[in-house]
Amino acid sequence: MIELSVVIPVHREGEAARSTLEAVSARLTGAYEVLVVHDEPDDPTLPVVEDVARRYPAVRAVRNRLGRGPALALRAAFAEACGDAVVVTMADASDDPDDISRMLAKLREGYDLVAASRYMDGGRQLGGPRLKRLLSRLAGRSLHRLVGLPTSDPTSAFKMYRKALLEAVRIESHEGFEITLEVTVKAFLAGYRIAEIPTVWRDRVQGTSKFRLVRWLPRYLRWYWLAVREGFIRRSV
Repeated sequence: MIELSVVIPVHREGEAARSTLEAVSARLTGAYEVLVVHDEPDDPTLPVVEDVARRYPAVRAVRNRLGRGPALALRAAFAEACGDAVVVTMADASDDPDDISRMLAKLREGYDLVAASRYMDGGRQLGGPRLKRLLSRLAGRSLHRLVGLPTSDPTSAFKMYRKALLEAVRIESHEGFEITLEVTVKAFLAGYRIAEIPTVWRDRVQGTSKFRLVRWLPRYLRWYWLAVREGFIRRSV
């Protein structure tokens, strides 16, 4: 029985993904799987996945057949995941793979969602676009203070979920990484237990970011306002 599924979305990362796949796999113990989810059958990351899988057989590629983009890729991987816990981490080495075991320990304590937070005490963000950092920090801190969201970093994709939560929450996102905010907000409003641990995020040193701030911002705002509206209603009852 698999306890942990690690989901790593890729889009033409190629060799840039190797260090993450190897680092994550080398640190995991017990029953786990690493799902590398991709949109295109000719993605240059696939030969790297096959090569890493020779040493770490738990690593395998998952084709996203729902449509292009991070949100649908993650939804495809969530459906494919066999673990009781599912963690999403990026292929660009920005997330610390050592945090995965700490997140799993929190989930074992009874939490349903564990966020790796850049903005809580002990967390840091090194590099990255200034505007993106500002908006992300503002969103997290404001939701934490306004409605009591139990994490200061709800927009980060580096989160671990109980598989049962992912199956229970109706996920609507269909394009970008706003999916992580959607799931966090809906889990909070539904009464699931949420915790966070500090993490140090580092900007990528290889390849180019696939994040599209202007294109995806309205989609983030949709879930931000849902949290504010429903959170205030809950507090006033």
